[in-house]
Amino acid sequence: KLRYLQIKEEHPKANHWCFAYRFGVDGNAFRANDAGEPSGSAGRPILGQIDSRELVDVAIVVVRYFGGTLLGVPGLINAYKTAASLALQVVPVVRRPLEKRIRIELDYTRMNDVMLILKQSQSRVLAQEIQLFCQVDAAIPLMRLEEVTYRLRDIPGVQVATF
Repeated sequence: KLRYLQIKEEHPKANHWCFAYRFGVDGNAFRANDAGEPSGSAGRPILGQIDSRELVDVAIVVVRYFGGTLLGVPGLINAYKTAASLALQVVPVVRRPLEKRIRIELDYTRMNDVMLILKQSQSRVLAQEIQLFCQVDAAIPLMRLEEVTYRLRDIPGVQVATF
């Protein structure tokens, strides 16, 4: 929502700021907004482009200035659909595995062992606090979670918690 407001501020003379988004692993969090255009002529075509590429965790805002020509509902649908399609063609799609966050508490002397396991499992380190006793927050691919937690807990003095 914050970025949408920034876009409206960047284009204060525009007539419409139409958007659509789809979020979440299952894609059930979605919305399409026509922002004053005729019902179904803006947000739905934008969402249709997101859905046609089977994307999640994406939002598109199309800013339209009125140029003096009335497009009609079919013209609006085509314009918003084309704008969303062109935007999705130039933005790279990032595919990430489903992940589970874990917190690892350990003695500093075990840091190399822990980091090696995380690297071997293509896990991401989200945050780390390194002192005599350390804490590492990591994102573990779901398909490797059981293996990684088993290997980490096998190291003496290492505690693992999921959150």
